[in-house]
Amino acid sequence: LMVWLRRCTHYLFIVVVAVNSTLLTINAGDYIFYTDWAWTSYTVFSISQTLMLIVGATYYLTFTGVPGTATYYALIMTVYTWVAKGAWFALGYPYDFIVTPVWLPSAMLLDLVYWATKKNKHSLILFGGVLVGMSLPLFNMVNLITVADPLETAFKYPRPTLPPYMTPIEPQVGKFYNSPVALGAGAGAVLACTFAALGCKLNTWTYRWMAA
Repeated sequence: LMVWLRRCTHYLFIVVVAVNSTLLTINAGDYIFYTDWAWTSYTVFSISQTLMLIVGATYYLTFTGVPGTATYYALIMTVYTWVAKGAWFALGYPYDFIVTPVWLPSAMLLDLVYWATKKNKHSLILFGGVLVGMSLPLFNMVNLITVADPLETAFKYPRPTLPPYMTPIEPQVGKFYNSPVALGAGAGAVLACTFAALGCKLNTWTYRWMAA
């Protein structure tokens, strides 16, 4: 019974965390659309993606104890996001705003740390957290390179299908003047360690709850 209960709780956690990760990152590839605050949005979205990826991936990784499952979790997030984006496309949202799978390489680094440190949780939290936090804002810049310019897309797209809040506006001055990648990486490296620790702790709490 306990094994069955543990597995059900595990899968429930994975679905809940993965869905919430997707919901919180669904606009993360669209920061460039916020033309007034593009760089600020980029930094904030990079940090949000970093934290949501690492808490779920660490939970999944430490639960299974198998290096590779963090990458699998990132793949789940990616597929969920593509499905959600597809739904938006069906509602008339320009599909040029596709989210590139930027979570995968960062999750691979997390798996690598877990494997290289012989499944040491403390090393996973410290080294894995720093690597994911520093790498994801860098990989997220891929979105800037590959996503079509939103203003250009909006003007080309049939006007009636664009909701009012997507009416393009001219960009204004309002951004972080320092590098948004460096800013996101610096904050992400610190915060990701905390969230990696939370991911590990979720396992402990889950087991204790089931054992009670």
